[in-house]
Amino acid sequence: MPSKIAPEQALSRLQRLCSRAEKCVADVRRKLSEWEFAPGEASKIIARLQGGGFVNEQRYAKAFVHDKIALSHWGVVKIRKALKDKKIDDEIIREALGGIDKLTQEQHLACLLSQKDKSLKAVAPAARKIKLLRFALGRGFEYEMALRTVDELLKYEL
Repeated sequence: MPSKIAPEQALSRLQRLCSRAEKCVADVRRKLSEWEFAPGEASKIIARLQGGGFVNEQRYAKAFVHDKIALSHWGVVKIRKALKDKKIDDEIIREALGGIDKLTQEQHLACLLSQKDKSLKAVAPAARKIKLLRFALGRGFEYEMALRTVDELLKYEL
């Protein structure tokens, strides 16, 4: 079944979309699938977008990592999984995550855990530690960093 819009019109729409916000190939492919483009035709449009600099996986991965750390306060584990789900190459993910400052990430985690700790009702110290550790792991922080930060936060209570 042919797509509902012409390839040139789809290209134009996608160029505008990609000019406003970074998109990866998987995002563009999903949009083309919604517009009912055949995989071969979608690949041609994606190649044109990449050739014109509208879609760039490295640029997308770096922007994604920056936004998730600065705005959403995600940890490395969660960011890596989200990028893998978007079918970003492992080398690109490794490169994008390489620019993360561990100290800054620990500071974000300490702030998040402090806020979470204040929201916990009167809970025994051991149970608080477990709840805070689960919270940190759910946010995608590495186990060792989460454990170290939780221990630092609760060191005078246990």
